[in-house]
Amino acid sequence: MKRDTKLIKLYEDLVAQYHTDLYRYGYWLTKDKHVTEDIVQETFLRAWRAIEQLEDIKAAKGWLITILRRENARRFERKQLALVDIDDYSIADDDESQQQTSIEHEELHTAINMLSSDYKEPLIMQTMLGFSGEEIAKQLKLNKNTVMTRLFRAKKQLAEILNSHYVDKTV
Repeated sequence: MKRDTKLIKLYEDLVAQYHTDLYRYGYWLTKDKHVTEDIVQETFLRAWRAIEQLEDIKAAKGWLITILRRENARRFERKQLALVDIDDYSIADDDESQQQTSIEHEELHTAINMLSSDYKEPLIMQTMLGFSGEEIAKQLKLNKNTVMTRLFRAKKQLAEILNSHYVDKTV
């Protein structure tokens, strides 16, 4: 199928503009560099195949995120994931400040994962991807007020989880 130069340019612009956001979100979902690279690549392949269906360039980011989310879901349909032995996990860099940052990121990731998906997904979409409440509502097919309530509750629960974890460590 031959594509005109306008579509090729549009596609190249989409890749340049959104690759980093898609990779960041994909990595958040998978926590695996190689799997993330695969689903981002598949996302852009599917976007290329359907580029003519993109009617509004302003909706491109949401369109690509939707493709990525579906591609991530497809990987669970295709195979069983291998389990990792927690004893095999080690921090590669011994630098104390990097270890602390890594630990803090892991604690934050763990705390966010403790939220229900109703709260977790809008929070990630807002904080990592920069979506507005209205954009999140459109993506998740929810009322904007519902999204805003979920964001408020997610942040409140996250603060409670992190505070209780910090208190537990200091006691």
